[in-house]
Amino acid sequence: MFAITVPEPAMRVAGVENIRSLRSSDWASRSFCGKCGSALWYRYDKGVDGAGDYEVAVGLLDDAGGLVLEREIFADQKPECWSLAGDHPKLSRAETLALYGGGA
Repeated sequence: MFAITVPEPAMRVAGVENIRSLRSSDWASRSFCGKCGSALWYRYDKGVDGAGDYEVAVGLLDDAGGLVLEREIFADQKPECWSLAGDHPKLSRAETLALYGGGA
């Protein structure tokens, strides 16, 4: 998922009645459109539903121009055919879980 971080206080959501969320791990949840199924965001919520900053899917933005890739997570689990250009951190699964406090 390509995403941009939106701090919780800055997020404004219209149509909340159409949003569905799923606890995808003990430390994060994912939300999607209940009408079409499109992925909306991921939240590193530390196990507290409705908490944490939003990692909003870049495909939802009208204009993603000017965004800069800051890091890859779970980079050691990507398919070999995927390669993102740039000099940015590429965190392994272990490094990602250590950063976000998730279990193994």
